Amino acid sequence: MSYDIEKPDEQWRAELTPAEYTVLRKAGTEPAFTGEYTDTKTTGVYSCRACGAELFTSTEKFESHCGWPSFYDPKDTDAVELIQDRSHGMVRTEVRCARCGSHLGHVFEGEGYATPTDQRYCINSISLRLTPDEG
Repeated sequence: MSYDIEKPDEQWRAELTPAEYTVLRKAGTEPAFTGEYTDTKTTGVYSCRACGAELFTSTEKFESHCGWPSFYDPKDTDAVELIQDRSHGMVRTEVRCARCGSHLGHVFEGEGYATPTDQRYCINSISLRLTPDEG
């Protein structure tokens, strides 16, 4: 896969903290209920912490009580890339930033949440940066 933003691994390591690098570039997961944005209700836009691409908005954020920020839809369909993930003995759908390929989390369907899409984009806080709306 080719991305608009491609950097050598050494550059990602230099630009990101070790924890950010583990999640964004090595598909790690931050521990549940520890992320900065898990319970945030601030109105604004959530961007990729690696490249700044706008990914989600507070309008699509909902409380799933799963321990990570949850969104029922990305800001734009082409903002994220969905990839089948067969790691850890499961079949899941990985969510990556479509601009730089960084790992964001996973998307789940059919869990019964009262959202318009019946999807839960379960995203690591450390993969995101919230820019609050002004005003």
